[in-house]
Amino acid sequence: MRNTQVIRTVDGLRAALAQPRRASARIGLVPTMGAFHEGHLSLMAQARRDCQVVVVSLFVNPAQFNETGDLAVYPRDEQRDLELAAEAGVDLMFAPGVAEIYPDGFATAVSVAGVTEPLEGAHRGPAHFDGVATVVAKLLHIVGPDVAYFGQKDAQQVLVIRRMVADLNIPVRVEVCPTAREPDGLAASSRNVRLSGDERRRASALHRGLRRAADLARDGERDGATILAAGRAELDGAGIDAEYFELVDPDTLAPVTQLNGRPALAVVAARVGDTRLIDNELVQSPTT
Repeated sequence: MRNTQVIRTVDGLRAALAQPRRASARIGLVPTMGAFHEGHLSLMAQARRDCQVVVVSLFVNPAQFNETGDLAVYPRDEQRDLELAAEAGVDLMFAPGVAEIYPDGFATAVSVAGVTEPLEGAHRGPAHFDGVATVVAKLLHIVGPDVAYFGQKDAQQVLVIRRMVADLNIPVRVEVCPTAREPDGLAASSRNVRLSGDERRRASALHRGLRRAADLARDGERDGATILAAGRAELDGAGIDAEYFELVDPDTLAPVTQLNGRPALAVVAARVGDTRLIDNELVQSPTT
């Protein structure tokens, strides 16, 4: 177990990283909003395997919440997170206050066009991904990591960050790790703790719907509408109305109406009770 150091200021973090950087140590960053779960821990574990220094940021970013109520109830338990980070071998936990990231007079936003517009962008509004891109750009410049780790569950967010990193020539490798899942397939999420027992059981339909779509494609179905109807039926059976359940190109998020042997991405967002959940799964028809 590491003795994880908690740092709350930009200057303090840069000072802590100065010596490892002079020694050409490989630095890994896992950006988070806390409330650690198996998905976060899997990212930390990968960073620990790859890097000499592992930094985890813990910052509940108000700029990416389009509902103030959602921000207010977002789970927070820094002491628990610190204990888990130490068990995962994290060296530094950067846990700034809002004023450290957005000081008085802060007036800059990073906006990525194109991949921000459908799906989450359409349902959460353009300010959501502006908030994500801005805070991630800040973290990348503050930490200066060699590698930054993200989860596949947030597939659209990953595309946004990849586009931003490429467009702004930020010298970091974006490493995307598989979605961590609970035993029934539900994607690990900080929001899962807000589900009641009945909601928790119903929520597993999201992954069942994605798997149904993937299985149908694997068995030879190529028609996008047929594949989506089968997946949506799983949600309907659990009494869940999806905000979206779509088949899209994994690189551009353009709608896919016919599978042609290339992978497509089945994506879903739905509210189960008051809790909004997202998930995705690659689907592919046989090539012959």
